[in-house]
Amino acid sequence: MSVSFAIVGRPNVGKSTLFNRLIGRQHAIVDDKPGVTRDRREGQGHLASLSFTVIDTAGLEDVNDGSLEERMRRQTEMAIIDADVTLMVVDAKTGVTPVDSFFANEIRKAGASVILLANKCEGKTGATGLAEAWSLGLGEPVPISASHGEGLVDLHDAMIAAAAAIGLDGALTGGAISNDEEDVLTDSDHIEDKLYSEGQPIDMWQDEQAVQPMRIAIVGRPNMGKSTLINSLINEERLLTGPESGITRDAIEVPFEWNGKSYKLVDTAGMRRRARISDKIEKLMVDDALRAIQYAHVCVLLIDATEEIHKQDLSIARLIEDEGRAIVIGANKWDLVRDKQAASSQISDRLQTSLAQSRGVPVVQMSGLHKKGLSQMLGAADQMYRVWNRRISTGRLNRWLESMLEAHPPPLVEGRRLRIRYMTQIKSRPPTFALFVSRPADLPESYLRYLTGGLRVDFGLRGVPIRMVMRKRENPFAPS
Repeated sequence: MSVSFAIVGRPNVGKSTLFNRLIGRQHAIVDDKPGVTRDRREGQGHLASLSFTVIDTAGLEDVNDGSLEERMRRQTEMAIIDADVTLMVVDAKTGVTPVDSFFANEIRKAGASVILLANKCEGKTGATGLAEAWSLGLGEPVPISASHGEGLVDLHDAMIAAAAAIGLDGALTGGAISNDEEDVLTDSDHIEDKLYSEGQPIDMWQDEQAVQPMRIAIVGRPNMGKSTLINSLINEERLLTGPESGITRDAIEVPFEWNGKSYKLVDTAGMRRRARISDKIEKLMVDDALRAIQYAHVCVLLIDATEEIHKQDLSIARLIEDEGRAIVIGANKWDLVRDKQAASSQISDRLQTSLAQSRGVPVVQMSGLHKKGLSQMLGAADQMYRVWNRRISTGRLNRWLESMLEAHPPPLVEGRRLRIRYMTQIKSRPPTFALFVSRPADLPESYLRYLTGGLRVDFGLRGVPIRMVMRKRENPFAPS
């Protein structure tokens, strides 16, 4: 059991900066503009010997008008309820404001365990605000500077005391080495990439889901229903939704279980064409979505089934393909489609012509809002995950290669026929194969497409990227 700390406070007091400081990397989007954070975001925090869960939240605002700000405040209030300890942050440079006083009173009335943090106390600045913080009635304020890393020793001691007060001090220690799944995935990718670059076969990460949950990134253009889909899957209003475009900013991870398996669903910001992005925050949002794709096992690309497939939908699909991730197309809002047969044909035809490298990508007709087709979507994700991890023995590959060469020999170059001596799979995720060719530079792209198409059909590799690497080397298993 991990002790959880929710970081709360009004906008622009440095909550996300503190969140990044505690988890040890730039994870939450940070900007001088108030109100950047909207959804709750969790991470594994470490401070000296302490290990805990830390939750970043939206800025608290005293509004009750049904607006986006009110919905953000409700998400923060839910985080306070769920957390073991609340870290109430105030801006010591600005001093205590009426909003600080209002929410400090609400937290105190709720009976939550609280640590009061006076942020931006670097050097001698913030002394006046630090003194004012006593008036909030939340105990002694802890002076810190999240951006400069000052005051963390005092925060460390305050966290131990707060955990001990609620009987959870034993759950707070755990060492400073993170077992975060992103780190595990990144390390595994680095190992595979090293061996891949050296042309060595790889026999690892076969049963990765036994080690860590499958990560499914939900991606797409703005207003495709990504957050609504995740809320429907977990049957909880965990993520902010609404009619406003671009509500989601950070990539938010949400744990989820289905049919006895563990998953991590990752909500992402809507991705527009880069040429149309001029706002700094939106650029950071898209960068965060790109990182989510890089760390994902499977990406579910949501498209609007009531419209024709946009160029941006295809651009995102190609980006996923370039990153080597498995992909499922979610034709969302299917309940609003009038001519379902025509819509299905249009989607299929467009994908067939525009995503040649990932032919066979499953298309799931669904409605995130009405919870239709969700099990089919997860089933398709499981299927693509298995294909993405598939390995083919060298013996089977070379027997298959022999038949392909007999059916369609390589072309002649300068009067001599190119020779493909040997083939082996050197990497999975996505399936990657090395061809040992007499003259690699002269093997035409059309012949590689011929072999790739045969792999898809004969070994069931439909719908995932396939990579071919050519080597000029003799068969290492041939007799000397």
